[in-house]
Amino acid sequence: MHGIRRVGVPWALPGSRFTIAFERHAIDVLLETDVLGGTRLLGISWDEAWNIMERAVARGLRAKKRRVIARLGVDEKAVAKGHRYVTLVCDLDRATVEYIANDRKQVSLDAYYRSLSKRQLAGIEAVAMDMWEPFVASTVAHVPDGESKIVFDRYHIMKHMTEAVDQVRKSEHRRLHAEGDETLKGTKYLWLYSEENLPESSRGRFAALRALNLKTGRAWAIKESLRDLWDYRRRGWALRHWKHWYFWATHSRLKPMVKVARMIHGHLDNVLTYFDHRITNATSEGLNSKIQTIKKTLMVSAMGSI
Repeated sequence: MHGIRRVGVPWALPGSRFTIAFERHAIDVLLETDVLGGTRLLGISWDEAWNIMERAVARGLRAKKRRVIARLGVDEKAVAKGHRYVTLVCDLDRATVEYIANDRKQVSLDAYYRSLSKRQLAGIEAVAMDMWEPFVASTVAHVPDGESKIVFDRYHIMKHMTEAVDQVRKSEHRRLHAEGDETLKGTKYLWLYSEENLPESSRGRFAALRALNLKTGRAWAIKESLRDLWDYRRRGWALRHWKHWYFWATHSRLKPMVKVARMIHGHLDNVLTYFDHRITNATSEGLNSKIQTIKKTLMVSAMGSI
């Protein structure tokens, strides 16, 4: 294996003491294992492995054709404790990561848009994202008619609603517990499920809880009703559903539900753009899961190298 490594030979890569053949082989090995395992198999150091990967990524980016990406997903990913994030941009149709930047500020996304040609910017048809103002501001500033192309992602909206249901549960559980009533003890995760995803083994218990006059049960029903919004085929019917739902949510006397309902209402125009573009950030979330897996693998490798 070491015989492939050459110093100062004409066919060695610039900035590297390895040949092109060796680096290609190293990438194949590193794709099949973690970094630590790859270094052992290849007989190279941790730093050398990272440098090889960085050069491979740089070569790939240089070779990548500039193309128009019609439907983008913009998301944030927590990468460490202490509220450290990266901004992730992906092609929703091809399920590919197109850009990653430190932090989740407007400048984080600005740099991506500035890397695009006028033709590429004009070719963007829709951008799915969370209701995060820096991403909104960047998209409006750079994408022609960007405001009408932003779709606030249903996944993130429902995440806000699910968190509101949990807040209602916590408050009600504290009150019931003080009275010696343990009805809601151990039920947290039952209320986080959507109705069709509830485990079969829990359906009986959950039905019994739903039959009780619980604030948490009302909050869950409000959350589930909002999910129906995206099932409509026409914006007009969806808007009618929204008006009925919004009245119910804001008159529920459940403060967390009222708060989220009003937040969504303040961004309603770009919630309803879903019916123009019909995109979600599900692809970005899937890529986030892959990134999380890679991050865990790298952490394990790093610990093993200490």
